[in-house]
Amino acid sequence: MFRILIVDDDKNTRMLLKAVLEAENYSVSTAENGEDALAVMDASHVDLVVLDVMMPKMDGYEFTRTLRQSDNNLPILMISAKQLPADKKQGFLVGTDDYMTKPIDEEEMLLRIKALLRRARIVSERKIVVGDVVLDYDALTVTRGGRQQELPQKEFMLLYKLLSYPGKIFTRIQLMDEIWGADSETGWETVTVHIGRLRKRFEGWNEFEIVSVRGLGYKAVKKV
Repeated sequence: MFRILIVDDDKNTRMLLKAVLEAENYSVSTAENGEDALAVMDASHVDLVVLDVMMPKMDGYEFTRTLRQSDNNLPILMISAKQLPADKKQGFLVGTDDYMTKPIDEEEMLLRIKALLRRARIVSERKIVVGDVVLDYDALTVTRGGRQQELPQKEFMLLYKLLSYPGKIFTRIQLMDEIWGADSETGWETVTVHIGRLRKRFEGWNEFEIVSVRGLGYKAVKKV
């Protein structure tokens, strides 16, 4: 069971969020500010933090900065009444993973939490599982039904990136910059070529599909 830490100086907000998360079978701890949150984390394991920004003693920005400076990559969902673009930018600059503004849509919050936990698990395990298919980042292999194939590095990284964010559209330029590097002299057409190779390699597999989005780029669609 995932344990989520709610950090907010408003008691009613803590109680509401705790009830919402516990209804989804999460284990929940609470803290009134950043200092108390650090103490909770010292005493018990935490998988994700839901964090208010404006708090006494240690606010959300300082708490996040403290974690990141100590190389702690715990997923953080920052929640705040501060809605200006500069406020959100500040949150991401100090290291938050996601940012929502109040009043909170509870269903959207739950979806964002699930996405953050899934990505954190992918990062820590360095594997993606889609039905019977397993992508192993360290071995550059794709395994299905006991049969394993090792992919060329760029092909594997391209597939791994797309399946890490199923449904998310990536432009060719985004994929080019991330996988080949912004300084690469290779043209974005290389992405198209590699996508074609991946489609041919996994043709007929019913676990996932790489879809072209006209005028935008590509996305992976999970079918299981």
